[in-house]
Amino acid sequence: QVQLVESGGGLVQPGGSLRLSCAASEIIFSIAVMGWYRQAPGKQRELVARITSGGSTNYADSVKGRFTISRDNAKNTVYLQMSSLKPEDTAVYYCNANGRSRLRPWDRDDYWGQGTQVTVSS
Repeated sequence: QVQLVESGGGLVQPGGSLRLSCAASEIIFSIAVMGWYRQAPGKQRELVARITSGGSTNYADSVKGRFTISRDNAKNTVYLQMSSLKPEDTAVYYCNANGRSRLRPWDRDDYWGQGTQVTVSS
């Protein structure tokens, strides 16, 4: 079954940087649309950034110019480089894949990681 495993979260001071990674398995990664979402306490989950199979990206207005999403198809991994972090970036960050699993390549589905906590605080 498809697995998405996030890493790289933690505690960082305002203005600092973090890089999140999401390693995917059992998905046809090269054609998947990969994304990062986040959910702060008491708020709905929101899209942070997304990258298509062709490398096109889009970002939430709140993170434009500060966050960069990228992918390495050879490693089946998507990254989120976060810079100039603010306290309002504090949330659980989730990796998302919209694509086809190796076991059921005729279906396109959404898959989620377990989430990684990012806390921005002094």
